Amino acid sequence: MKTIQAYRFALDLTPGQQRALLAHAGAARVAHNWALARVKAIVDQRAAERTYGIADEQLTPAVSWSLPALRKAWNEAKATVAPWWPACSKEAFNTGLDALARALKNWADSRTGKRVGRAVGFPRFKSRRRTTPSVRFTTGTIRVEPDRMHVVLPRLGRLKLHESARKLARRLEAGTARIMSATVRRDSGRWHVAFTCEVQRAPRQPARPDAVVGVDVGVKHLAVLSTGELVDNPRHLVAARHRLRALGRAVARKVGPDRRAARRPSNRWRRAAARLARAHARVANLRRDGLHKLTTRLSREYGTVVVEDLNVAGMLANRRLARHIADAGFAELHRQLRYKTAWNGGRLVVADRWYPSSKTCSGCGTVKTKLALSERRYECDSCGLVLDRDLNAARNLAALAAGEVDTAGSGPVVGRGADRKTRLGGPVAGKRQPGTAPAGQTGTVPPQGGTTDRVLTKAH
Repeated sequence: MKTIQAYRFALDLTPGQQRALLAHAGAARVAHNWALARVKAIVDQRAAERTYGIADEQLTPAVSWSLPALRKAWNEAKATVAPWWPACSKEAFNTGLDALARALKNWADSRTGKRVGRAVGFPRFKSRRRTTPSVRFTTGTIRVEPDRMHVVLPRLGRLKLHESARKLARRLEAGTARIMSATVRRDSGRWHVAFTCEVQRAPRQPARPDAVVGVDVGVKHLAVLSTGELVDNPRHLVAARHRLRALGRAVARKVGPDRRAARRPSNRWRRAAARLARAHARVANLRRDGLHKLTTRLSREYGTVVVEDLNVAGMLANRRLARHIADAGFAELHRQLRYKTAWNGGRLVVADRWYPSSKTCSGCGTVKTKLALSERRYECDSCGLVLDRDLNAARNLAALAAGEVDTAGSGPVVGRGADRKTRLGGPVAGKRQPGTAPAGQTGTVPPQGGTTDRVLTKAH
């Protein structure tokens, strides 16, 4: 199978190379801001003319904000806007124009309803101090040196890597990978290069292709598997909290930037802010490393992995648990499982968001009406099963892989039982389980003029 994969490596740059990269990132920012000012002036002018009652056909002509149109306009004006343009690669200017073209398209699609999700605002100008320096190369000489410790990029020349690029070099030498672009970016004071490659991956099969595992993620344990395994939550942010607080207080004591007073930060403030950024980056790297190891092991061992579609945005509204939920990285775990199961020939099943995995008894299937978050052990009133709450949920998730009914586009889900919100002490409508329709009845809608018999159970 062919897939798009990125290989990211840290760089060890000389001061001259860092200045060259900053110049390229600045060129991208200049091109972005110039094109945005041009588009914004036309948009504002047309909006003002509409308030005067001018007909649409008489408005100021609109400009195209596609990448070819922006690049053509920039090439016509770059001699005046940026007379120093020959000092930087053309890819630097293309980086800023491409980012603006994508942002404008997302904004337009969001307004017209073509883009799902949260509303996208109009692009903003990039600041020299607050924008992360980044430049992307798509043409020219982009290669990994034979020693696997150096890479070559256009106009920047030979750059030293902090680690070996043998994983990428082996694929390039075997002809199973092709470099499409290279992006150089500074994160937390360190420069990295990311190669976007088209990789030809050989077909793989999990070690246990017929095995099914349910994964219930949480705060107490990062993951509880239906096999009974408990994966501890390392809580990297909590472990580094005291150091982060001390570094944050050190930054607050320094003379920082003040836009209202046009005050620039002191050198001590810059060094203190860099130390704080490195501490945050270390926490993020530790979290990412742990999630990669867990998801790689699951996708390589089990043929089917079942997870739950969690409302993480809603869970973050709980101020008592928001920090711990964000530290666990539920969304990143799901994202990694999604592509790793495909790489390894497995299958990922995502349960419906409202499937009551914690309220359902994994032994008899009885669904509880209410289950407080403080109840860490599940006790079934019907069959007497007493089990850890998370392990019970993981077993219910694993049972979904055997179902054949698809609901809400989330994979096989059995009958949910009670409604989402049910009054205590009132009757609860039970949902018929798949495959239990009476003889001769294949649908769920009764004949015209008929009624459906509902099974009512007393809520406890």
